[in-house]
Amino acid sequence: MMLMPPFTLHHPTTVDEACELAARLMSAGEAFDWVAGGTDLVPNYKWHINTKPHVISLAKIEGTDTISSNELGCMVRLSELTEENGVHPVVVQAASKVASSLIRTNATLGGNLCLDTRCFWYNQGEDWRRSIDWCHKADCGTGADCRVIPNQNTLCVATYQGDIAPTLMVLGASVHLIGPNGARTIPIDAFYQLDGMKKNVLEEGEFLLKVTLPDDAAKRTGSYQKLRVRDSWDFPEAGVAASWIEGDPNSLVLATTALESIPRTHPEEVASILEGGWDGQASIKALSTAVQKSVKPVNNTALPPRYRRSMVRVLTKRAVQGLLE
Repeated sequence: MMLMPPFTLHHPTTVDEACELAARLMSAGEAFDWVAGGTDLVPNYKWHINTKPHVISLAKIEGTDTISSNELGCMVRLSELTEENGVHPVVVQAASKVASSLIRTNATLGGNLCLDTRCFWYNQGEDWRRSIDWCHKADCGTGADCRVIPNQNTLCVATYQGDIAPTLMVLGASVHLIGPNGARTIPIDAFYQLDGMKKNVLEEGEFLLKVTLPDDAAKRTGSYQKLRVRDSWDFPEAGVAASWIEGDPNSLVLATTALESIPRTHPEEVASILEGGWDGQASIKALSTAVQKSVKPVNNTALPPRYRRSMVRVLTKRAVQGLLE
């Protein structure tokens, strides 16, 4: 089913107007989605996945395309995340590996950070999903069980497969959220919520307005390593980002993506290895093994979870060694 369902598209031009519109729809009991570049939402709507009667576009809102070394608006296109525009090299590296050049011209930073989680049983046409009696994430009111972990309908394990989030995590970025109830700012590693349905901490009516980076982010050297089936197109099957301040191994931060329902940092694994001091290649090897043991991919993407998990060790090693180059 590739026919787009009907919906009303709204084009607010200011943040206040967007929040007021969201408040009106909420008070009327009307469900809605936010859309930025549309490269995730539009395909989902064509597949009739979790569609809503209203869609609010962020494209015409003033000031949402700001781009600098310390601030990135939600409507910044991935193709604009370049070193020439003052963006940190590790974010540039990750952005350049997202999908194809055509997608990157339309896809946005905000959309990539708020990417819907993905699963074999969910990202299918409506007729196919109906034929298997739905799944927990798209149960259509049936109370269907999870198809990945059978006989339970309390937890969705759909996988988050975005590239940009882990790089912002290792730089210590914060996300600025706004909605009818006001604005708030939180660290990006607190933005994601371990549930394939909820995905993040956005409350009803909120959207991600921008990302800011601390001043010391510019001091950090970073590296992002990605596993995917086709280098020219596919979502990550696993990804590892690393950064540190050169000469200070204790500043090392690692983050993974595409392995669980959220991207996340690994402070405990890093701390356990650095506790005995930095020992070059021996520390890199131990750290790679520790991160590998900490992740729990499930069987709902293109590559089997055992292979993806084994590749985490390789990607972590490459990412940390990339800091030394």
